[in-house]
Amino acid sequence: GLIPMQIYRTELAPEWIDYNGHLRDAFYGLIVSYASDALMDRLGMDAAYRELTHNTLYTLEMHTHFFHEVKQSDSVFVNVRILGADQKRIHAAFDIVRDTDAVVAASAELMLLHVHQGATPASAPFPPEIASAVTKLATATASAQEVGPGSRRMELPRRH
Repeated sequence: GLIPMQIYRTELAPEWIDYNGHLRDAFYGLIVSYASDALMDRLGMDAAYRELTHNTLYTLEMHTHFFHEVKQSDSVFVNVRILGADQKRIHAAFDIVRDTDAVVAASAELMLLHVHQGATPASAPFPPEIASAVTKLATATASAQEVGPGSRRMELPRRH
């Protein structure tokens, strides 16, 4: 398969580490949020695009699976996979990988919505050049290996 698309890399700030010496769960979300910004840049929805069009991406939903520990001494990079897209939405997976051993520590799936930020924000179709960039990235990452179980409904069996 093709090599997954590396979109972001970061060191870990000391304040991100919890009492177990691990990356605190909330900061996986921060890393994914920055990776999502990097994805916007990659697709042409950068600061200039946002200023010119008043369009941006909103995160509608995020599912995170934690697989392995990340420690203070680690740095991580994030690979992106486009799992699906339509005229207004991108379903993307962001895999957080430990730099030291290339182990996927966590994977987050996001549903991203293209929004026009007018007086009342409303969803808006991607312009052709953005739609084309999304399709190209989806094709480029289509054969990247699945990581983890994928999103699902979270629940425990109910006792009757």
